[in-house]
Amino acid sequence: MQLFTPIRLAELEVRNRFVHSATQECMASSEGLVTDELIHRYVNLAKGEVGLIIPGDMYVHPMGKSRYNQTGIDSDVTIDGLKRLVGAVHEHGSKIVFQLAHAGGQTSKKVIGGTPLAPSNYGRDPVYFGTPKEMDEDEILTAVKAFSDAAGRAVEAGADGIRLHAAHGYLINEFLSPFFNLREDSWGGSEENRFRFLGTIISEVRKVMPAGMPLLVKLNTHDHTPRPGILPELAMRYAERIARIGVEGVELSSGSSSYSFMAMCRGEVPVKELVEGQPFLLKVPARIQLNRLVGKFDMEEGYHLDAARLIRPVLGSARLLLVGGLRTVRFMEEVIQQGHADMVSMSRPFIREPFLVKRIREGKTDRTSCISCNRCLARIARYRSVRCEYKPTSQN
Repeated sequence: MQLFTPIRLAELEVRNRFVHSATQECMASSEGLVTDELIHRYVNLAKGEVGLIIPGDMYVHPMGKSRYNQTGIDSDVTIDGLKRLVGAVHEHGSKIVFQLAHAGGQTSKKVIGGTPLAPSNYGRDPVYFGTPKEMDEDEILTAVKAFSDAAGRAVEAGADGIRLHAAHGYLINEFLSPFFNLREDSWGGSEENRFRFLGTIISEVRKVMPAGMPLLVKLNTHDHTPRPGILPELAMRYAERIARIGVEGVELSSGSSSYSFMAMCRGEVPVKELVEGQPFLLKVPARIQLNRLVGKFDMEEGYHLDAARLIRPVLGSARLLLVGGLRTVRFMEEVIQQGHADMVSMSRPFIREPFLVKRIREGKTDRTSCISCNRCLARIARYRSVRCEYKPTSQN
């Protein structure tokens, strides 16, 4: 089975084609430090034989924190805990890549203690109900340096690679997107200028990475915003630019936390649970907004496969990681065999079944047991650690 053949990302060898796609855990301390709970989650995934583990977004700057109890990599104080996380995963044979992120406009004053920053003031955020401040040149360069400094900490902590989060409406995605980026200076106004922020970050991060260490990017293929943002054709051109600069892998995704979070995690809309996490005065408008999403992004296996078919030919030697509703071993194997992707990424199935890969290898299952009810992710909206809430399942 090709799913269990090793693969290389630069000089990093991964034992199989399975990837734990970055999933917000809400398991860090209030200061963003690694906890025993966080380590336990990823030790189980490593014991479960997931080849490449990408933990949840790590914020690179205090202004880029998206929610409470998110893991930080914004200070040297975080390094010791991150070293413990890396060591625990390595002990069980898996590799670990840190995903670096900045929330941009998708956060709140309560979380960051100030006004959220974005490429442009694109209006009131429908989830966080704040209006972001347009970044000036100094703030943009500060954000670039924050990514570079965080990459240096990832190297010091022993991470096997680094991934830049350029999807889901966060800061890098905001610079890339015509919906979020309304600037007319050298950081916006044209496709080339919108790409400049990501291109500069890639260049600066590479300077602190040792030779042979892989750099990956998570890229939106469709923003699903009220007005056109990134669409598949634009995503293809961005992917071509990324490949030309030189990265080792691209994972394709879609949607934004504020405007279309169900595009990222298609399936049921857990209206009751999501409304529970809203302040009293916002419960009614939240329920109305969530009910509008019911049936809009229904689950289908491999819902980013069409984008992968479009983008794979422009990536050259860069590996394509496919995420999005992968649920059967047959489908995953076909994706690899047919060359549409090099690795398969999952998020929700690993929340429910950390030992899934091992069970597949042993022939104990041919599909995941995740039903895409999304109640696991609704816990995060209620500031609780991520966990399957469908019903308990025994794990060996």
